[in-house]
Amino acid sequence: MNWFKKPNKPSFSWFRIGILGLLILSLALRFWGLGRFNTLVFDEVYYAKFAHNYLSWTPFFDGHPPLSKYIIAVGMWLGSRSPLPQTDTNGLVGSLFAPWTYRWLNALIGSFIPLVTVGIAYQLTHRRSYAFIAGLFAALDGLFLVESRYALNNVHLVIFGLLGLWCLLLALDSTRSLPRDGWLVLSGICFGMSVSIKWNGLWFLLGAYGLWVCAQGNYQFQSWYAQRSQSMFQSTSEETTVLFATRTDTSEVTRIPEVIRQSPLEKLFRLSWWQVGLYLGIVPVLTYVLIWIPHLKLNAKSGFWKDFWALQGEILSYHKRVGDGPNVHPYCSHWSSWLTMWRPVAYFYQVTGKGDLLPTERSLPPTTAEKVIYDVHAIGNPFLWWFSTIAILIVLIVLLWLLIKQTSKWVAVVEGIQQSPPRRAPWLVLSSTEQWLALFLAINYLANLLPWVRVTRCTFLYHYMGASVFASMAVAWLVDRWLHSTQYNHRRTGIAVILIVVLAFLFWLPIYLGLPLSTWGFQLRMWFRSWV
Repeated sequence: MNWFKKPNKPSFSWFRIGILGLLILSLALRFWGLGRFNTLVFDEVYYAKFAHNYLSWTPFFDGHPPLSKYIIAVGMWLGSRSPLPQTDTNGLVGSLFAPWTYRWLNALIGSFIPLVTVGIAYQLTHRRSYAFIAGLFAALDGLFLVESRYALNNVHLVIFGLLGLWCLLLALDSTRSLPRDGWLVLSGICFGMSVSIKWNGLWFLLGAYGLWVCAQGNYQFQSWYAQRSQSMFQSTSEETTVLFATRTDTSEVTRIPEVIRQSPLEKLFRLSWWQVGLYLGIVPVLTYVLIWIPHLKLNAKSGFWKDFWALQGEILSYHKRVGDGPNVHPYCSHWSSWLTMWRPVAYFYQVTGKGDLLPTERSLPPTTAEKVIYDVHAIGNPFLWWFSTIAILIVLIVLLWLLIKQTSKWVAVVEGIQQSPPRRAPWLVLSSTEQWLALFLAINYLANLLPWVRVTRCTFLYHYMGASVFASMAVAWLVDRWLHSTQYNHRRTGIAVILIVVLAFLFWLPIYLGLPLSTWGFQLRMWFRSWV
């Protein structure tokens, strides 16, 4: 099945202009009106206060690793010393700070998530059109926008996890050992930083492990298949053979097709177990441990290692005690509901009178008969979300179909039913760009979603952010394929999907940015009762 026909190489200028446009759009959306609500929004009541505790050297306990609070604290320290206006301050974090001081660094970091998505998409396919569409969809996701505009921690988890995968892909494409090792070290550091935001940052590293395991399993299956069917690897007029040294004995060689040697899984296979153990094992662990040093110095009790392990146990016990259900939190949502965005989270809701200034206390009633609603909803772009769920399901079904199809061919050859091997290499080799892309997206999506199946504590829609990146990259893949199709209906479908996503983003933009809405305007955007 040919999912991907590579178009002619386009000019590079439009791509650079497009990337610059995505960055400007992301920055503008995140910094405009950043200090609008002079209060603590949602979990800012924890993270902004914890960040101030580092600045005031106040011991405290937090149920997550400390890196995101370090970042917010740096933003507060720099912001409070900047020449920018410090008006509309509040003392809710423990000292007087303007709201933008504990939000601006998150907004800056979150602005680069679309660009990192572009980098991963381009590294996977070397298609500028696909990379740009993937970055555009990332920029038009409302949940990422909302999370970036407040002193929260999920954008840090996602961007460090994505950077880890990007560095891993850059390492695979490196032809020299020194740059490759450097990219692998950076990959391990980024994965460790993601885990240092929240423990579920480990899911990104799990995706990297999953890809490497596929590479190892692919080699073992190829070896078994070669032994059972020698004719499978004979040279043909279309395929050349090369000598491929095994990992265990460099003197032992196996003849395999050139197309297999060039596959990304073959490049992953060349990462030996010690490289994976060092760069994707020891380096992340060391990064995680070192990041705890400032926190443990602040909360010193019995010595570094004793305090370190005691604190890990306390965090684990804390999450076990959280519980689940509406009695714990009204916006708890089951992992299966994330696929349809059934239960988003209201981060801020306040009603004022028309013409009144926005009060800082939620309890103040409106002073006029006409109501104005200020609402910040942590809700994704609904149509992008639904399209993405459909797209990633298509990816999973296609991979399963290809596996079944090629497995039947293997069985036919090995059992002698088919006298000659399949003309194409077995599917697990992933010799084509589209199969490698599909496998990458599927493994990383499942790695970021399936671990939540066993989690018993209250979970929220934003826990799906890591998986949603790969789902949106899947729909971007389909759209790019349609846009380059020779069939008019396919091109029209691709354009329609992009327009629907853009219009949906503009329609729900007021509840991303917390803009004033009438009661009718608010209800118009709450399509389901579960959204309220």
